[in-house]
Amino acid sequence: MLGAPNRLTIDGDLVIDNLQGDFATTAELLVTHPQVKMGTAKEEEEESEQSEGKEKVVPPALRLAFYDSVVPFYLFGHQQQVKKLEEIYTQSEADRSKRDENTLRNYYFEVVDPLYRDEQRAHVVLENKYQYVYDQATISLIMKEREEAAMAHILNRGEYDKKGEEVPAAIPAILGQLDPDLPRNRLGLARWLVDDQNPLTARVTVNRVWQTLFGTGLVATAGDFGLMGENPSHPELLDWLAVDFRENGWDLKALIKEIVSTETYQQDSKIDAAEYAIDSANRFLARGPRYRLDAEVIRDQALFVSGTLVDQRGGPPVKPYQPVGIWNAVAYSGSNTRFYRQDEGDALYRRSLYTFWKRTAPPPNMTIFDAPSRENCTVSRERTNTPLQALILMNDPQFFEAARMLAQRSLEVTDLSVDGRIGAMYRYAFGRAAPATHGKILSESYHKFESAFRQNPDDAAKLVHTGDSTPLETTDVVNFASLTMVASQIMNLDNFINKN
Repeated sequence: MLGAPNRLTIDGDLVIDNLQGDFATTAELLVTHPQVKMGTAKEEEEESEQSEGKEKVVPPALRLAFYDSVVPFYLFGHQQQVKKLEEIYTQSEADRSKRDENTLRNYYFEVVDPLYRDEQRAHVVLENKYQYVYDQATISLIMKEREEAAMAHILNRGEYDKKGEEVPAAIPAILGQLDPDLPRNRLGLARWLVDDQNPLTARVTVNRVWQTLFGTGLVATAGDFGLMGENPSHPELLDWLAVDFRENGWDLKALIKEIVSTETYQQDSKIDAAEYAIDSANRFLARGPRYRLDAEVIRDQALFVSGTLVDQRGGPPVKPYQPVGIWNAVAYSGSNTRFYRQDEGDALYRRSLYTFWKRTAPPPNMTIFDAPSRENCTVSRERTNTPLQALILMNDPQFFEAARMLAQRSLEVTDLSVDGRIGAMYRYAFGRAAPATHGKILSESYHKFESAFRQNPDDAAKLVHTGDSTPLETTDVVNFASLTMVASQIMNLDNFINKN
């Protein structure tokens, strides 16, 4: 039916299925065969010369033609576009610009092609599914070796535009030579790092382990084994440990066991004035190691002693106790770490290894104990002794709750006197009985705290509810609070935060 939307097929193949509106016209209609190709401008000019003297035939105003992969002009829905599209279409492909090609292509797919919109909808669905999978996935960057060998140049006077002699991939001559069979790439370097001829890897590793156990490495400058570094205090010992470490399959556990089993490590760490004057840094190893523990060790030790440490391995990072508002000051408005949302349950008591770390605002109870921000590699940490560290141990919710749980452990043991419970807490903390002087001081402290809480029982009830965990139900809250304060005092002792 002319003038109404219709479905048009040719040779049984669907070519048009989205006619819209009235397409009736008074112009002549010329339908050409699909194989007929539109003539070039030169051919039209020759045909015009041959027809001179004959009656001129006026071409129809609009031509309906079906060419292979060509848009029929009667489908042009906007009359103002017809002339422009006709001009583009009648041009040869060589004369069309990229923009013209895109205009024709876009019009065909958006107006003519009956399958395009369905395919576009399906594409949107698939794109959304892909984006969901992509957002859930963990992205890992990888590297690929270049096919051509890497090459550097000596720069004359350090100027980048004045390249001198070429320098191929190799190792410093002072450290030997790469095996000819090793490739000159990252794989070759990795194999050289653990090669018997490499003098550095085993020595550096052994020195790091020694530094962890003694506080100072055999080479004090653990991050510099070069000309600016310090000479080893015991070079023969360093060499022997390095060779033994390498020949035992790079077994770190065996290395640590070997060092801690020695008489040198097991010496008393006490020192008198004369020894201190001669060797204050213990470079001669005349006494056992003594130094303040690292921030993570202090926190984990408090959790372990209190019985709350969750010894779960692996899993996502956790967000334990932290003061409110620290992240807000350094976060971007659209950042997903703008606000700190504290975890609950077991996540509060996992090892410090799993604590979520925001480098621009690290956990304050860690940084106060000299934990680095992790913005740069730190081989040797600074060790300070400040009043803020004592305030953290006495007031931070993580440590005070640990003290309350330590007191709770002692209350769970029946038939113990007050002094017996204080002695139990001391053994939990240090693995030995309390010296008489310590026991006396702690007992006196308990009675002072008890006297104060008897006068203010509400303070005692509030104190034992510190932290997210549920406190032990007891009829004597004052006793519980007093033992909690004594436990906090034990956790503030010098022996608790120092290696002795």
